[in-house]
Amino acid sequence: MCRIFAEQTPERYAYETRSLRIGGHCTSLRLETAFWTILEEIARQEGLSVAKFATKLHDEVLERHGEVRNFASLLRCSCLIYLSEGSRAPVLMAAE
Repeated sequence: MCRIFAEQTPERYAYETRSLRIGGHCTSLRLETAFWTILEEIARQEGLSVAKFATKLHDEVLERHGEVRNFASLLRCSCLIYLSEGSRAPVLMAAE
C-alpha cells in the first residue's frame, strides 16, 4: 500500500534551507525539496521569483490577518492548496 510513498528518493523529502528577503528583512526558510519545487512552479506561473512570490504572499497575509505566524507552514499548506486546486483559481490576490 505505501510503496509509492516508501519508494521516493530521500532527496525529495530532504530539507533545503534558502535565504530570502521578505518585507525588507533577510530570513532563512527550511522546507523539503519537494515544496521548493512546487513554490518554483507557482512563482514561475506568476512570472515571479520564489522570493518575490513569498514576499507577496507574506504581505497579503499580513494585510488580511495583521500577522504572519509560522510562515514555513503557510508555504507548505499553500503548496498543497495549489496542487489540489490546480490552475482553477488565481494564485495571488488581484491588485485593487
